[in-house]
Amino acid sequence: MKKNIGPRFIKETYLKNLSPSDQVKGVKQPPLVKEDVSAKETISLPQPKDLNMENFDLITAIEQRRSIRKYHPSPLSLKELTFLLWATQGIKRDLGQATFRTVPSAGARHALETYLLINRVKSLTSGLYRYEPLKHALLQLKSHDSLADQITKACGGQEMIVRSAVTFIWTAIPYRMNWRYGERGYRYLFLDAGHVGQNLYLASEAIGCGVCAIAAYFDEEINSILDIDGEEELVIYLATVGKKESD
Repeated sequence: MKKNIGPRFIKETYLKNLSPSDQVKGVKQPPLVKEDVSAKETISLPQPKDLNMENFDLITAIEQRRSIRKYHPSPLSLKELTFLLWATQGIKRDLGQATFRTVPSAGARHALETYLLINRVKSLTSGLYRYEPLKHALLQLKSHDSLADQITKACGGQEMIVRSAVTFIWTAIPYRMNWRYGERGYRYLFLDAGHVGQNLYLASEAIGCGVCAIAAYFDEEINSILDIDGEEELVIYLATVGKKESD
């Protein structure tokens, strides 16, 4: 592996080194969400306004937040999963050319996509899904039994993936960000992933769940499982979620 790749990337994406972006050049912006025709089924989710979640003190959530790798075997409800999806990528306002969501994103570009490995969620078959925030729906992509084991292997054998009720897998579509910011946009992808991950941690506290973020994975393997190329779309972050075990 070549040395000093990181420092060179930072220097070469200084503002003074950037060429005009495609937005500046007048190129049409890319779609706000991934367009996918491969879904086996589309599953509508409860509307956020109908969730009626109990209030949970933010200070308590911050104090209690920590990474948890062992989970109780009880499943999440569809309502609880919907709450976590809303907290991490929910759309508060659709402007047509941009969306305002429950997490910040550079220039409101929101270049992340949310995939879900469902192990134990009521009303859902185990398998791989993708969240479609504009439709507020889940797209079922794959449902074979070995999927959890494959993703666990792609993440170096981290067993909490198999034990989780659901594992969030976030991908990035770089051009959605780079259209506005050029190569510097790659920096913002990782910032956005951090915003989403923290919201998942805090929201999970409100429903008695624990979370463990994952950044160690074999890129080619995990991208292949999701049927993405690793360039136009790539896995950037994962997090397992499950009900906390009793103390």
